[in-house]
Amino acid sequence: MMKKTDQEWADELTPDQYRILRMKGTEAPGSGAYLDLSEDGMYSCAACGTDLFSSEAKYHSGCGWPSFYESSDRVGRRDDDSLGMKRIEIYCKHCDGHLGHVFPDGPQPTGERHCVNSLALKFKAKKGGVETE
Repeated sequence: MMKKTDQEWADELTPDQYRILRMKGTEAPGSGAYLDLSEDGMYSCAACGTDLFSSEAKYHSGCGWPSFYESSDRVGRRDDDSLGMKRIEIYCKHCDGHLGHVFPDGPQPTGERHCVNSLALKFKAKKGGVETE
């Protein structure tokens, strides 16, 4: 796992990215840059660049955040009992960056909804078989 100090993360990320990825914050629903993006490509971690979600698994859930019905094996899960609720946090296994949460109300084939903050992601478009940023 990638290890950096809080100061190194703060120097590399925008204040909003730091708040989400390192402090487990969230962005306002409906505000994310990737909410309605429908291009082919890969969504990677905004902190470390690890590929996390394929555009093929993205769908419109109506929840206000980009949603995916599956993730790569580079996305980890852990219990989150904050805010007086039982949820499952999803995070980047490479840098431990907070991405969002996963819920059991998504479409098949998984039945899962990975609800992800746009600020935790970077999109690499796939044009003509070549990924571009």
